[in-house]
Amino acid sequence: MAALSPLLRGPALLPIIQADSPDEAVQIAAALQQGGIGSVEVVLRTRQALAAITAIRDALPELLVGAGTILSAGDALAAKAAGAEFLVSPASTPALLDAMLATGLPLAPGVATPSEIAMALEAGIHEVKFFPAHLSGGIEMLKALRGVFQQVRFCPTGGISQHNVADFLALPNVFVAGGSWLTPVTLVKAQAWSQITALAQQATELANQQKAAA
Repeated sequence: MAALSPLLRGPALLPIIQADSPDEAVQIAAALQQGGIGSVEVVLRTRQALAAITAIRDALPELLVGAGTILSAGDALAAKAAGAEFLVSPASTPALLDAMLATGLPLAPGVATPSEIAMALEAGIHEVKFFPAHLSGGIEMLKALRGVFQQVRFCPTGGISQHNVADFLALPNVFVAGGSWLTPVTLVKAQAWSQITALAQQATELANQQKAAA
C-alpha cells in the first residue's frame, strides 16, 4: 500500500480553488468538502488568495489547505503566514526549491522534464507536480518516467478531467490528481455549489474505486 502523503487527506484528488473573495473561497471549499474532498489547493492568482487560505482554514478546520502558483520566496513565506499547510509550484528552479523548503512545509514543485525531476531529487524531494500534464506527454510520459525515477510520485495537473482522472490514478507513480475540473468558472460564477458538490462526489467515487483496485 502506498505511503500517505502530507499533501493529501481523503481521496487522491487535489481540486484547485481560484476565488475573488474569501467568502467565495469558503463556499467553494465547503461544496467540495461536502462531496468528499479532503484537500484543496488555493492558487495565488487573485488579490484575495492569501485571505482565502486563512478564511478556509478558519471555517473548515478539517480540510487540508495548500497554496498553489508559488513562484517566489515571497510567495512561499506569505502563503505560510496565511496558514497554508503545503506548497505547490508550477515550475522549479534551484532558488525556488530552496525557498519552498526553507518554510518547512510539505511541497510539490512543478516539473515537466527529467532534468527538473532530477533537480527535485537532488533537493530531497520525492513528490512533485507534473505540469502541464496533458501537454507534457500525459499518461505515456508518466509511464516512461516510472522506469527511471522509481522513487518519485507525481501529482499530474493540467488536462485532467472526470473522463480521464481514473486512468491517471491507475498509474503506480501517481499519488494524487490535481486540477480545476471540479471547480469550473461557470459554476463558481453561478454560485452553483450543489453542482460542484455533485462533481466532487463523482470524482471521489472514481478515486476510491481506483484506490481499492490498486
